[in-house]
Amino acid sequence: MRRSTLPEPAAAAATKAELQRLRALVRERDARDAEGVFVCEGPRVIAAALDHGAELLECFVGDGASTEIEAVARRCAGAGVTLHRLDAAAVARIGDTKTPQPLFAVARRPRRGLEALAGAGLAIVVVAVNDPGNAGTLLRSAAAAGVEVLVLGPGSVDAYNPKVVRASAGACFAVGIVEGVPAVDILEALGADGVHRLGAVAHGGAAPERVDLGQRIAFVLGHETRGLDPGLPLDGYVTIPMHAGESINLAMAGTVLAFEAARQRRAR
Repeated sequence: MRRSTLPEPAAAAATKAELQRLRALVRERDARDAEGVFVCEGPRVIAAALDHGAELLECFVGDGASTEIEAVARRCAGAGVTLHRLDAAAVARIGDTKTPQPLFAVARRPRRGLEALAGAGLAIVVVAVNDPGNAGTLLRSAAAAGVEVLVLGPGSVDAYNPKVVRASAGACFAVGIVEGVPAVDILEALGADGVHRLGAVAHGGAAPERVDLGQRIAFVLGHETRGLDPGLPLDGYVTIPMHAGESINLAMAGTVLAFEAARQRRAR
């Protein structure tokens, strides 16, 4: 792929202080929480942020960026986002992967509470998810299937952890994310709003194709190892039929259920 460099004065070199701050935001949740921001990496994720109207505050682009990366950086500049240049050594120090992509953006972190649930037709509530890959995959599947709200309960991985954002492939901008609200509070609010709450269990629930998923639905997924608390306010249970094995992982279960709901809605 052809490579070129953003010409002056499109981007000024990042200062040492700016580099230190960006590195902290990538690596430390406390730093992100203190500023109410998170970091996006790579052209695909940052293009999705622009497409969905996310508030980008700064963009950092590596010297000799590819044509694709340069095009996204120019989109950022056209949207009024301040650009900074990074040399190859700075890119390597900032990224939290072995070969980071030489494009980062700092975005304002959305803060959503129970009000985000109002009117939702399809939601997923996760009691707790600890694995960033599972959280990112679930976000990606949720966006593709038309899920409007994804809830990550207390103790879950930070939804805006760079690993989650990368795994979501930009889907974190397409789904309303609610974090840190106890599952009981979420489920009571959904029930009061007329949403049918279905807990996903390995055994004993109805097969998803035998449940009317065209109504307003919230799928409730338990802790990755402990499952669902029997005291949660639910309206029913659903079990994904399997030929072998005890269960499938949380992200895959959420994907299967969300796409079955999408299939039933298309059929109508």
